[in-house]
Amino acid sequence: MARIPFDPRSFGGPRRPGMRPRPSPPQGDPTGQFRSLNATLLFCPNCREATPARERLLLVLPSGNKYEYRCSYCGTTTGEKIDQNQQAPTLIIP
Repeated sequence: MARIPFDPRSFGGPRRPGMRPRPSPPQGDPTGQFRSLNATLLFCPNCREATPARERLLLVLPSGNKYEYRCSYCGTTTGEKIDQNQQAPTLIIP
C-alpha cells in the first residue's frame, strides 16, 4: 500500500495567507437571543468579590419592570435593570 504524502497547508484547496473562512450568517433575529439577560455573578462592594446575585422585582412601571440585584451573601444591592415591555399595558377599569 502506497503512502500519499499529506501537506496540511494545502488541505481544502489553495488559500491565501492570512485569510480565514467566513462565518455563516446569523439565522433569524440576531437580537432576539439577547432580549432578556440575567446576571448570575456581580461584584459586591461589601464582600469585595464577584458573588452570586439574586434578582428581586422592585417596581412595576408602565414602561417595564424594574429589578434589583442583591448579593446572596450579605444582601447589598449590586445592580438593577429595567425590562422593557414589548406589548402595550392593558388598563382594567372597574
